[in-house]
Amino acid sequence: MGSALAADQTIGALFPLSGPNAVYGDVFMAGSDLAVEHVNADNLLNGKLSIAYEDSQGLPQPAVIGMTKLVNVTNVPYTLSAFTGVSKAISTIGQRNSVVAVNGGGVGPDLAQLGEYFWNVIPLVNLEVRAAVPYLVKERDIKRIVLVYIDDPFGNSILEELESELEKAGGELIDTLSVPTTAQQFSGVAAKVRAAKADAVYVASYGAQQIQIVKQLRDNGVDSLLVTYSGYAVPDAIALPESEGMIFTGQSVDFTSEDPVTQRFVKDFTAKHNREPNAYNVNYYNATRLFALLAQALEAEGKDVTGENLLKKRLETPSFDLVGGTVSFQENGTLLFPIKINTLKAGKTETLKTVTFN
Repeated sequence: MGSALAADQTIGALFPLSGPNAVYGDVFMAGSDLAVEHVNADNLLNGKLSIAYEDSQGLPQPAVIGMTKLVNVTNVPYTLSAFTGVSKAISTIGQRNSVVAVNGGGVGPDLAQLGEYFWNVIPLVNLEVRAAVPYLVKERDIKRIVLVYIDDPFGNSILEELESELEKAGGELIDTLSVPTTAQQFSGVAAKVRAAKADAVYVASYGAQQIQIVKQLRDNGVDSLLVTYSGYAVPDAIALPESEGMIFTGQSVDFTSEDPVTQRFVKDFTAKHNREPNAYNVNYYNATRLFALLAQALEAEGKDVTGENLLKKRLETPSFDLVGGTVSFQENGTLLFPIKINTLKAGKTETLKTVTFN
């Protein structure tokens, strides 16, 4: 699994590099690759750090094949994961083989319950819904909501959260419309949404599908407020003209923080990509940097860089200096961040409110 005396360290990554979710792969790699550059430039480890990328396509079956290769052939002690269904599918392999898997993209609430070798560096969607619903109901008087959701573990988790949170806040989920994972035509869904006369439509999907849902809702005469979650924060979705006025939630990262890790990340990322970073870039930078910090500590103690030792070191380390400041893990292996409620105006993100959880 790697040794404290080894010259180099390799971690794995299961990202969608092809198919309808490939747009996320580019976003995720922009963060993880920059972290590798910084780790190697700083000589944090005895040797060089690299990432072995496998194409998950954002789907469970290819991800299991990729994870099996990373564990049994590449022999990584630590791998990056994304997407709720993918993460759930590969978590048992990691648990069985004492290989750490770190999620920075999937947001299903049950990702906090996949075992001690599965960690999250992203706030999960239950927090996003819990931030959005009171704001919509109490501050915007948005009480009648229709949910359009993908029929998979992620979509079903948002359904459960919306039902619960709307009831608490005094709102109502007046209709729920599930769509198959492969669907790309939504005129029929739009007709049902129009008939419901909702105050808002919550869209719970990802990749190319979420863009098509939003576009076709607007093209088919749906003029209700559109609301979604952090998965919409990718360049293609934000640039869509039909996204104008949407509300979406996401983790809050203070890019103006004066800590050196954040300042360096923002400066170098902006120079390399000619745009400001987003939360996904942060998450995979942080997940990669986290490995380097843990491995550095193990090497200093003369210990093997194994999944088991990485877990032990994380549990005994009270905090980590990552992008966004000094952070600590909760007992369930998840980092807690504030949640921003954003709107889109002329292709730009404007923050309406920030909600902090304890």
